[in-house]
Amino acid sequence: MRLIQAFLRSAVYERRFLTKNPWDLAMVIFIPLIAAFMIWWIFSQTQITNLPIGVIDNDHSPTAGTLLRYLEASPDLMVAHTYHSPAAAKAAILQRDIYGVVTIPENFERDILSGKPSPIILQVNAQYGTHSGNIKKGVQSVAATLSAGVEIQRLVKQGMAPTQAAITASPIGIQRISLFNAATNYQQFLASTIIPALFHILAMVVGATTIGRELRDKQIGRWYRFIDTDNQNLQSHDSTLANDSLVNTNNENLEASNQLGDNRLKAHERVSLLVLLFGLTGKYFWPILAYSLWSILAIWLATYQHTIALSSIVITYICLVVLMILSFWLGAIFTLTSYSLRAGLSSTGFISAPSYAFAGITFPYIAIRDSAKYWADALPLTHYLKLHLAQLQMKAPMTVSLSIVYGLIVATIIAGLLAVLLTKRALAHPERWGAR
Repeated sequence: MRLIQAFLRSAVYERRFLTKNPWDLAMVIFIPLIAAFMIWWIFSQTQITNLPIGVIDNDHSPTAGTLLRYLEASPDLMVAHTYHSPAAAKAAILQRDIYGVVTIPENFERDILSGKPSPIILQVNAQYGTHSGNIKKGVQSVAATLSAGVEIQRLVKQGMAPTQAAITASPIGIQRISLFNAATNYQQFLASTIIPALFHILAMVVGATTIGRELRDKQIGRWYRFIDTDNQNLQSHDSTLANDSLVNTNNENLEASNQLGDNRLKAHERVSLLVLLFGLTGKYFWPILAYSLWSILAIWLATYQHTIALSSIVITYICLVVLMILSFWLGAIFTLTSYSLRAGLSSTGFISAPSYAFAGITFPYIAIRDSAKYWADALPLTHYLKLHLAQLQMKAPMTVSLSIVYGLIVATIIAGLLAVLLTKRALAHPERWGAR
């Protein structure tokens, strides 16, 4: 009963604080929801199409006109404007009216008909890697199609059969088979992985602030007295509060107990590790509950348009909830280690904010340096996203990802125990309380 009471009292304690502090409540409820829906809305156009480009036509021949029509017909491109000078096209690129310009050289058709090389010139704004890559792919496809058509016409005029001419013009073809994300869906590729990454960041911030504000406000001793029902000091000073804690939703008794006694623990008052474990679990109960619900939303957004095995959905959800709990403990650990909420928040930002960049989603994991791989392997988000991609996008067998699940569970248990030990250490050093 003592441990159950510690859990319930701590949960009530935290609920009262959240109802009195809307910004902390927003970090638990509203901000994760808003972030998830904003990310999904940003990638609501699942494919990148109709990227605007410009054309400088210095030939004005029928073949150049055909090239222009092919460019307009490409799903990746949109000919936004035809320019008459490179200076005008450069100004449009600088203003981001277009992301590339295709220059058709003089004597373009005449050189083609005479069998001479006649390359078109493509200039792209490589500052935007995705844009420039799609534009290069689209223009290359158009050029290859036009080149093959010109060659087939030339061979047919020489008396070759059209079928044989097509084989001769393009003897080697490419059969592209996309194994995963065949539709190049950016919601599936980016949005479904960015949302868990944002939840990871927010959860670490909540983990740091939930225990950090008790240290900052010098209330961590009062919190422990409140949750430990066997504490004699609690019985003498906070009996009214203890009796009303589970039914009264205001903070008047809690504030009164703060004025009745010293927040520091006396020398004879022992700190129980089990009470601390259940107390911390109760303190983080509401964030864990909320982020477990938001995790359902994240998994649903990633899977509702696709046919995925129920076992893969369940294991991914379990792993995401474990990642959230681990994030809470990590935030608490960083704050308790430094005795400072400010230092804890700085550490969580340093660890969590760039973690998505090391996870191998936008930049290939196999291509990063060995030192960066060590850092990436130390981040829990990297391992979760490996499981997320394997189960929800690659539809791999569940056994492939079991090691990640076990690893995250073990890491969560260790982090929780470490948070308990650091909380006990913090209670033993009241002179360190109050750091901003």
